[in-house]
Amino acid sequence: MNKISSLKPGDDGIIMEALINRVVSGKTNGANRSTYLSLTLQDETGNIDAKLWNASEEQVQTLVKGTVVHVKGDIIKYNEDKQMKIIKIHIVSDDEKEKIRFLKQAPLDREYLIAGIKKYIEKIDNMKLYQLVSTLFEENLDKLEIYPAASKNHHEYVSGLAYHTYSMLRIAESFCEIYPSLNKDLLYSGIALHDLGKTIELSGPVVPEYTIEGKLLGHISISNAMIKETADRLHIEGEEVTLLQHMILAHHGKNEFGSPVLPQIKEAEIVYLIDNIDARMAMMNKALETVEPGNFTKRVFSLENRALYKPKMYNK
Repeated sequence: MNKISSLKPGDDGIIMEALINRVVSGKTNGANRSTYLSLTLQDETGNIDAKLWNASEEQVQTLVKGTVVHVKGDIIKYNEDKQMKIIKIHIVSDDEKEKIRFLKQAPLDREYLIAGIKKYIEKIDNMKLYQLVSTLFEENLDKLEIYPAASKNHHEYVSGLAYHTYSMLRIAESFCEIYPSLNKDLLYSGIALHDLGKTIELSGPVVPEYTIEGKLLGHISISNAMIKETADRLHIEGEEVTLLQHMILAHHGKNEFGSPVLPQIKEAEIVYLIDNIDARMAMMNKALETVEPGNFTKRVFSLENRALYKPKMYNK
């Protein structure tokens, strides 16, 4: 079966299976106006824009976002990019587990990521923090295993949240070696829970969207509330709870980036910096994957609208 990343203009009669990531209907111009569908199809290797001309009313009603389809079409060049002109299309499945097959996966296996995060949680010596973090982690494990870290921009794939968290913990471990005055218990706790609210903010790994709670509250305040509720339920009190909440509330670093407070302890500053490092590296890698060495990417809005250069020496 063909994969999206391997398709190129001039490929005719391509057959593949994909997930509908986005769909918009429209009408053609002229006297005999007909309905068409503009779709974004995706598999684990990437996305492609596609057009279905002369769409039937049944197709308009059934070809919806999040549906797995079997497609035959021709690949053309349009606006300096590839596009599929659909010849035939029909629905294969609407099963949630089946849909995950067509989504990009984290670079590391989800079981490995979860085990890795748990090893860092086990290194938390402060019993109040350990009990709070381990309880919240275990209670939300089903979602933490598969949720993305965002709906777009960075780590927006299956198990992206676990991969992002694990990567941050690895960076934090090296920071603790370089700066031994950092409290590893606070640092590991803050990182393990900093994006926990995204399991409520986002709808899930399949075509992630922001939930009502996500739009109205945001993951920072959701995470903070989850910590407070669990601490009260477990009768955990003291400075540790306040410091953990502070790291969550401050982990975007600036008010204009969504943090209601600025980092006021070293560990909060480090969580903010590590989060930013890992997110920006992910965005850069994502953009650079689309170009050959010696070329520039398209401008990346989330990176100050910069075009990034891919050095030729990357190929050596």
